[in-house]
Amino acid sequence: MKKIVKVVGAIIENEHNEVLCALRSTKMTLPNLWEFPGGKIEQGESIADAIVREIKEELNCDVEFINIFNDNTHEYENSIVNLITAKCKIVDGHPVADEHAKLIWLNKENLLSLNWAPADIPAVKLLVSKIK
Repeated sequence: MKKIVKVVGAIIENEHNEVLCALRSTKMTLPNLWEFPGGKIEQGESIADAIVREIKEELNCDVEFINIFNDNTHEYENSIVNLITAKCKIVDGHPVADEHAKLIWLNKENLLSLNWAPADIPAVKLLVSKIK
């Protein structure tokens, strides 16, 4: 039986209505695919606490959890990923690509131009559908 992994992904928007996108490095599983930055929720950790901790570890900046945006489960070859994306805002510092190959800010209407990790695609499509 495949293991279910609960993860969080941060949807971080800037003042120009652009979204932070992170390119997975060649050292990561699913290399060279784009994702919302984040990671595994640890035992007993809330979604808000997990996202704040993961962004501090991965991007070396501080975010504030706003609200849950989407909850999606995707079955990969070796695992099942339950990805909970949450809207966040940067409250201190600037994102740095320590673990990722690259970070970019992209207008919402251009998000579908990237090659996203499968678990992130439903959140990307929902984000694009909400453009006013």
